[in-house]
Amino acid sequence: MLIFLEEAVGGALIGLLLGWVTYRMLKSVDNYQVEVLLTLALVMGGYALASALHTSGPIDIVCAGLLIGNHGRSFAMSDKTRHHLDTFWELVDEILNAVLFVLIGMEVLQVLFSASVLIAAGLAVVVTLFARLLTVGMPVRLLGRTFELPRGSWKVLTWGGLRGGISVALALSLPLGGERDIIVSLTYGVVAFSILVQGLSIGRVTRKAVQGG
Repeated sequence: MLIFLEEAVGGALIGLLLGWVTYRMLKSVDNYQVEVLLTLALVMGGYALASALHTSGPIDIVCAGLLIGNHGRSFAMSDKTRHHLDTFWELVDEILNAVLFVLIGMEVLQVLFSASVLIAAGLAVVVTLFARLLTVGMPVRLLGRTFELPRGSWKVLTWGGLRGGISVALALSLPLGGERDIIVSLTYGVVAFSILVQGLSIGRVTRKAVQGG
């Protein structure tokens, strides 16, 4: 419990604090080059600070990004800055995704799949979908009318919870060992199902959800 509080809650608090500081800095200048560099410094410096404080770097940056991406975009950036900022981070995203999937492709050659692992991966898929239903599908089902969401949204959001690069990257970041190999294999199984089955059928599920509610 203490580790969870330190990693998750601590990371969220640090992220929000850094995001607020960066937001104030963005609001004080009107130069898109400086503002792009400020967001880059936030990502790199924030992750390094989180690691040094033994909190979650991903949660840290996600929280900071949510603050900058919503409040910061609306109140601290000009249209010109938003355009250049989007272009810069889209390019960074494409480059890092390309590198990540090359590494994933190289790593999959070393993943060993056996009958027991495939069965476990199937169970992991079921558990993942059930968790998605409980945490996303049911709240949307209960509150859909309140937020005027299209009917059947809960089905689409449950089935459309696709997993990919981040899941595999987190699995690959674990220390070497037998447990890591099992987790990596299960993660690859869930991701493969997510992309090949959920991804290719999401259109059909959406059409049926809209028609059936």
